[in-house]
Amino acid sequence: MKEIYRGKAKTLYEGEKDTAVMVFRDELTAGDGAKRAEKREKGSINAEISAVLMQLLERHGIKTHFISFQPPNRHVVKRLRILPVEVIVRNIATGSLVRRYPFEEGRKLEPPVVEFCLKSDEYHDPMLNEDIALALGLVESVEELREMRRIALEVNRVLREFLREKGIVLVDFKLEFGYDAEGNLLVGDEITPDTCRFWDASTGEVMDKDRFRRDMGEVIEYYREVRRRVCGG
Repeated sequence: MKEIYRGKAKTLYEGEKDTAVMVFRDELTAGDGAKRAEKREKGSINAEISAVLMQLLERHGIKTHFISFQPPNRHVVKRLRILPVEVIVRNIATGSLVRRYPFEEGRKLEPPVVEFCLKSDEYHDPMLNEDIALALGLVESVEELREMRRIALEVNRVLREFLREKGIVLVDFKLEFGYDAEGNLLVGDEITPDTCRFWDASTGEVMDKDRFRRDMGEVIEYYREVRRRVCGG
C-alpha cells in the first residue's frame, strides 16, 4: 500500500476509492514527540478500543470516518481533508488546564470547557479563538467552529454515559475533524487512551497516556483494562 501520512503513532495508507487504511503502531509519544517509547500490543489495543467507540458514535447519529476494523490494528476509514484544529472537551480540571489557569486540580467543570487548538507540534498546539482561526485560514467560517463545538459536546455526552456504565470517568479528550469527498464534516482520527484521559470511577487511578507522560508505569496493563471494559473481554 502507498503511504499517505505517517504520524507519531499511526500510519495512513491509500485504500480503495475515497478510503484509506489507518494502521495503529506500538509507539507512545509525549511532549510533542520529545518523549518516545514502544510498547508491544499498544497499537492493537487502541485500534480495538477506537473501533468500538467510533461505532458507538455512529449508532447515536454522530458521523465519523470509521468504516471497518481489520484486526489486530487496522481501520478502514473515509479519506478526509483534515482541519488543522484540535477540539478539546474537558469535564474535570487537570493537566495543562490547571497549569495555565487558576483551576483547582480535580474540579468538575459544569458545563464542560471546550477549547480549540492549532494542530502544530512546532507551535506546541496553542489555543485558538475564532478570529485567529479565521485569520490563519484554518476554517472558512465561524459557523464551522461552532458546528465542531456542537458535535464535540454531543460526542462528550455519548461517551460519558457509555463509559460511566463501564466504571470509567471521562476526564477530557481531543477530537479531530475533516471533510469527506461529499463535503460532510466528520469526526476523524481516534478515540483511545492516547487521546483521552480516563480515570477509574472507584479508585481514581489513571488509565491513559498520563501513565507514560508521568512515568507511572503499568501503561499497557491499564490500556488492556480499558479495552476489557470498553470492548467486553
